[in-house]
Amino acid sequence: MLKKLFELTPRALRLLAPEEAHEVTLKALEFGAFPTSHTPDDPVLATNFAGLSVPNPIGIAAGFDKDARVPDALLRLGCGFSEIGTVTPLPQPGNPKPRVFRLLEDRGVINRLGFNNGGHAAALERLKRQPNRGVVGVNIGANKDSSDRIADYVRGISTFYDVASYFTINISSPNTPGLRDLQDPAALSDLVQRVMDARAEQMRAGKAKRPLIVKLAPDIPEGDLEAVIAPLVTLGVDGIAVSNTTLARAGLRDANAREAGGLSGRPVFHRATVMLARVHQITGGAIPLIGIGGIDSGEAALAKIEAGATLLQLYTGMIYEGPALIGDIKRTLAAAAKRAGAASVSQLTGRRSAEWAAKPLEG
Repeated sequence: MLKKLFELTPRALRLLAPEEAHEVTLKALEFGAFPTSHTPDDPVLATNFAGLSVPNPIGIAAGFDKDARVPDALLRLGCGFSEIGTVTPLPQPGNPKPRVFRLLEDRGVINRLGFNNGGHAAALERLKRQPNRGVVGVNIGANKDSSDRIADYVRGISTFYDVASYFTINISSPNTPGLRDLQDPAALSDLVQRVMDARAEQMRAGKAKRPLIVKLAPDIPEGDLEAVIAPLVTLGVDGIAVSNTTLARAGLRDANAREAGGLSGRPVFHRATVMLARVHQITGGAIPLIGIGGIDSGEAALAKIEAGATLLQLYTGMIYEGPALIGDIKRTLAAAAKRAGAASVSQLTGRRSAEWAAKPLEG
């Protein structure tokens, strides 16, 4: 009966408005209404990312648990790691509603949320209270009206250093005006250097090194990608997340496609995977990557791994496929690794990156 309820969940939630459905899902996770995964992960799924050991490479992307309400619940659901945020120093309401739109015909979502969250202090208090059972990252951003956005990121490092397994520097949301300007190579170099200086200060106080990951947009012009990646390589970031939502709208059928905001889900899969593969090629595989965008099946997850990802993050795929997607992906990845004679699924990372990188961005 629980299994049947699990399968019906995504269809039932789609009867509600998107943000209402999201709140119901968070409350269900808080109250333990979803079944806990008790089956140990296949050892072939165990993965190392920037010094972090995870039992499997699947996580939920930022935006789902903005305020650190359910990181441990997501781990119990079967994820190998979880990530809270994006969280900004001060609380902010985000953009006016309605601001989230399902594209049922395209299996996608458009959102223009605008970093709505309760701020650093509230998220920090929740993370301190929750018994951390695994790897939990903190995705940090800048307030919309901040006079020094880079300082907001630095503040995020110092605030969450004792409770974060890693940090994701989110400069890729299209819903905060001007935020993507931080992907300009000079601005990006300044940002990463100041964030690394903040981490170094924590390490001088005797604390462990926390990996720093930079999250990029899928809309970086093709001719600019190498210049954007260069400072990340030079300064030695620990990981790159590829990618966030896109402003592109090619090939969409749903009437909601006209809404402003960032597009996620199946329509972004091709573009995000090509971008992922190109980053893998530019870096020579030397920087581990998180693959995000359009993962709604085991086959899509495997394609991300083969294009260059070490870890994966889901979100919109879960809206349409439900929590059972996590188990489907794990079975597909484990089977693929065993067929290849690999001791770990991470050995499949990038084996088709050249093929994917050669594809046009618009599939």
